[in-house]
Amino acid sequence: MELNYETTSAFAKSFGLLYLIALSVAITLYAYWPSLGPRFEKAANSVLDDEDGPCR
Repeated sequence: MELNYETTSAFAKSFGLLYLIALSVAITLYAYWPSLGPRFEKAANSVLDDEDGPCR
């Protein structure tokens, strides 16, 4: 196998595509994992809990 631009480019494109698909699946699984729901809910509500009054 000769290592030229076309071979390297094809490998990089296919590896990059598979890498991004795997990363997207992993992030989606992390976001929807049932045991992490309370942590995300706490983080979402913590922004609203710290408000004492108007911004200024």
